[in-house]
Amino acid sequence: MEKRYHIGLDGTHGAQYAILPGDPGRVEAIAARLDSPRFLASSREYTSWLGTLCGRPVLVMSTGMGGPSTAIAVEELAQIGVQTCIRVGTCGGMAQRVMGGDLVVAQAAVRMEGTTREYVDVEYPACADWEVTGALARAARDTGAETHIGVVQSKDSFYGQHDPQRMPAGQELMRKWDQWIKAGCLASEMECAALFIVSSVLGVRAGAVLNVCWNQERAKAGLSDPQCLDTSKAIDAAVGAVRLLMQRDVRPQRQSGCGA
Repeated sequence: MEKRYHIGLDGTHGAQYAILPGDPGRVEAIAARLDSPRFLASSREYTSWLGTLCGRPVLVMSTGMGGPSTAIAVEELAQIGVQTCIRVGTCGGMAQRVMGGDLVVAQAAVRMEGTTREYVDVEYPACADWEVTGALARAARDTGAETHIGVVQSKDSFYGQHDPQRMPAGQELMRKWDQWIKAGCLASEMECAALFIVSSVLGVRAGAVLNVCWNQERAKAGLSDPQCLDTSKAIDAAVGAVRLLMQRDVRPQRQSGCGA
């Protein structure tokens, strides 16, 4: 199999599971949680390492920021045999109960971005796979972090969220932000909608666990707003979820090597 044009990988790794951070700088740290990690490739925003878990290969590959690069990553990973994708990333809290240092397991995403509209009309929901979501919820709680499960907002413009008043479309941005909060949206980020829609179209399982960095709504309300840029618990949750999924996936064959 030829190497895929953007990610620089072919299918010789044999991995069916992939952990996907946005930041290339986090790839090696995530791969270090696996057995026998080794560098594979660096192409554009896509840095990839390979390791094993429970004796099975697992890819760790960055996707860059935003929906377009995430969609390309999922497309090309699916072409080379990956069947389960787990995003491990960061977000900003929206619901006031969501605080810095908490984890959010994204069950679905508001499609406030452009990439997925070139796959399917906006009425189609961006939903995570329920098996992956369940594994992530269990693994996230096992880290001891306060864990929230629900809907996140996926956007294209970081500064459109953080400085909407100076944008020509600012009134519409603020109206929609308020709408998502009133509907129960937990947090805001930039990749989940693309991950979920593209995975759904391709028949790939996908889920996401996000470290909450801060919550501007808590700050706006005069509440404590702790900041946490440490993604280690989110990484632990992603690796733990892959282990749980492997256990479930091999159970009918009664294979060993992955614990009880």
